[in-house]
Amino acid sequence: MKRACKNCFLLLPAVITAMVACTSPVQKATEYPMFWTWLDYRPAMNFDSVCAVMNETGIDGVMLNAPTPDDYRKAIPIAHKYGIEVYAWLWTMNLEHGRDSIVKAHPEWLSVNRKGESLADHRAYVDYYKFLCPALPEVRAYIKDKVKTYCEVEGLNGIAIDYHRLVDVILPTTLWPRYGIVQDREYPEWDYGYHPAMIRKFHELHGYDPRELEDPSTDEKWLQFRCDQITEVANEIAAVVHAYGKKMGASPFPTPAMSRRMVRQDWGKWDLDIVFPMVYHNFYTGDVSFISDCTIDNVKTKNPATTLYCGMTATNGPAMFDCMDAALNNGAEGIAIFTVGGLRSPEMRARFKSYADSVRALRAQTEAKPAATGITAVNVNPFEKPFIMQAIDMRIAAWIGLARSAAAPELKATDWATIESLSANAFQACTADEFVNRLTTAPRRAAELQPLAEALAIRPFADIRTGEYTLVDTYGATKCYKRVEQNSGVTFDVNFYFYGGIISGWSVEPDKASYETYRKSL
Repeated sequence: MKRACKNCFLLLPAVITAMVACTSPVQKATEYPMFWTWLDYRPAMNFDSVCAVMNETGIDGVMLNAPTPDDYRKAIPIAHKYGIEVYAWLWTMNLEHGRDSIVKAHPEWLSVNRKGESLADHRAYVDYYKFLCPALPEVRAYIKDKVKTYCEVEGLNGIAIDYHRLVDVILPTTLWPRYGIVQDREYPEWDYGYHPAMIRKFHELHGYDPRELEDPSTDEKWLQFRCDQITEVANEIAAVVHAYGKKMGASPFPTPAMSRRMVRQDWGKWDLDIVFPMVYHNFYTGDVSFISDCTIDNVKTKNPATTLYCGMTATNGPAMFDCMDAALNNGAEGIAIFTVGGLRSPEMRARFKSYADSVRALRAQTEAKPAATGITAVNVNPFEKPFIMQAIDMRIAAWIGLARSAAAPELKATDWATIESLSANAFQACTADEFVNRLTTAPRRAAELQPLAEALAIRPFADIRTGEYTLVDTYGATKCYKRVEQNSGVTFDVNFYFYGGIISGWSVEPDKASYETYRKSL
């Protein structure tokens, strides 16, 4: 990425100086492990060998998802042998193990959207989205009883809750194409929390039914009420966990402000000992600066009693270290990766171990807050984000290149719908190399289509001359711009999304009329 590999580690003189200059006390490195992974456990797996891999990678904490408490009883002694702490990674508001039987027995527990559709018999995005209604006392009792059975496991270090929220009213922008949707605002079919128990409880508190409003998504009281219901359940869980002498953790969305808007998850108010916000930059902007922005914001908005870590996707390459630098240099106390299996090569695992050891040594030496950049304000100007600007230019060049390639002799007989389908996945790329790789190596592609994809990849990008950005509309968290590519005359719609006051996504698409005119002119 931005630095040569040898400079990826945190042990730089300027960083050390900045860290030593800080005077605020830090959590001792021994209080919590610094490097974690999320991991699925299955009884048939060789967990000893998995722990050996974690140990050789520098992982000292695991959020383990296992089907039953007895599975933890088998796994914990093995993990502890390698010095690895174990937290039970539990889904709470979304059903997991035993999902179908619970839905069948208690369909009245399931969440309802603004259209009145219940997840008991309706699908939101995926089949496993079976979120419960947090306002129901019996739901709260069910969740707390479940947590208790895990807290009773001897040797378990803590509980880390996940899916503790409502259904995504706004998905991360990179997932929109997967479902063929655009969520530039809140739409009724994705807006959940309208269970009769929720409506009744809100009406008793505020004296009106949010469904009677012209646009319930603009009502701050209704938004906060749903967030508060989720918070109440989180804090009831925390009381159970703490009563057993365990640590309470959570894996929420990137920042309290983002998650509040996107999934009704106001986690800055939760009674957490440790938090692992899932700052998966590749789901949002694709830019490592997203991790920096979120971490800066989280330092200011988390519960002051909560230790801040940073959750990120594992990358089998140099970008992994840029991501960790972005988190640790801006206030995160440690790192959690999804998952250690993503560090595929022995060389990568060894390098991760060296990085982890160097950070632990530095932390022990300085006993200072980890933030080293001194930056305390998030940069919300997308035009000052070089990576995003370059990615937009790349996609514009790819759109123009696609039209030109389609006119080449070897592809002229191929219908346009096929060409669009072949290239759809590539248009989720943020770099030229990634674009070509996605274009030529898409999984499950029919063999007869592969020569067409390879023909498209011969000249994937056109020379472009782009004009200025013109702001044409602003609404909600969205800013819409127009930009004309001068050589072709094609107008492009470029949108930026600012959920939670952070640049949380962007998109670029050619205007259909001008693009069609250009394509047919070739």
